Amino acid sequence: MDKKDKIILQQLEVIRSMSENNLKRMGADFWGAPRSPASGDAAANDDKKTPPTATSGGEGGEKKEEELPPPEDINDLKAELDGYIGLADVKKEVNNLINMATVFKRRQEAGLPTTDFSLHMVFTGNPGTGKTMIARLMARIYRSLGILSKGQLVEVDRSGLVAGYVGQTAIKTQQQIQKALGGVLFIDEAYALNGKSDNDFGQEAIDTVLKAMEDHRDDIVVIVAGYDELMDRFIRSNPGLESRFNRYLHFDDYSTDEMVEIFKLQCRKGSYQLADGVEDEVREFIDEANDAGGVTFGNARGVRNIFEQILTEQANRLAKLDDFTKEDLMTITAEDVFHARGMDYDSPLPVAEEGES
Repeated sequence: MDKKDKIILQQLEVIRSMSENNLKRMGADFWGAPRSPASGDAAANDDKKTPPTATSGGEGGEKKEEELPPPEDINDLKAELDGYIGLADVKKEVNNLINMATVFKRRQEAGLPTTDFSLHMVFTGNPGTGKTMIARLMARIYRSLGILSKGQLVEVDRSGLVAGYVGQTAIKTQQQIQKALGGVLFIDEAYALNGKSDNDFGQEAIDTVLKAMEDHRDDIVVIVAGYDELMDRFIRSNPGLESRFNRYLHFDDYSTDEMVEIFKLQCRKGSYQLADGVEDEVREFIDEANDAGGVTFGNARGVRNIFEQILTEQANRLAKLDDFTKEDLMTITAEDVFHARGMDYDSPLPVAEEGES
């Protein structure tokens, strides 16, 4: 295998690993802006920054305490929040929540009376708008403020809570709750827990979660997420849910400008650069795909898919060359974008005939 083949294989391995990561962490919205310099890059440090559980299995099945990293500085976390692309309304609400939680904690420490302050939240919005990313950040913020003891995020959906037989759902749900103690339990598409028949066990999962929210009120936060109307219907379907979830954060779709910024951020993270004029081609690609796909495009997830498609076409182009430089490996060309769109780059653009506008 010559040097060129090795480089091409390395390029393809990058694309393969990105696609694999995309599938494994579809809910992990790591496409936001980089963290502040004090906390590093958001994508690279997600796993490092999420504190481990308090216990782990040792030899012979024994469990031992793990040393948790120190809480992060709240100012670094607020700077990270401010650096995320878009999410203007969400940033405002999260900053309000940080201020309220800070004062609430200080009043507790001073022995002053406090009102019933719920930290549980409902996140609404279309896929790919940053809900999981903000949920993970909230877990770290609550740890920083001393409200949660660990600050980890446990993400589940209906399949992670509901079992197929009587009595098993409560056990399965309780296992996830135990993992989330000290942190945040994030239930995506929570409305799917609403049973569609008398034999459905979704309600058992809801009841188990509600009981945990009462029993462990000082060391667990539950965030439920999903589409706007479905989540509103879900919360209103159960008095217990209505009484515990009274804080809503809506996540707007990203604008085309914001999605282009997300694409450029992915380029910076991967040490890629756009050739002259290619940004306009990328913008047109994103705009076209977003218009055609609507909700299914997936906002930032759709941008990530486009990024991977373009990298594939870049690798295909480089594989045909006899030799190429490091700059070639870093550069995304108009040809790559055209081919990712299924267009023939070599064919001339149609010219309007005389009399046509």
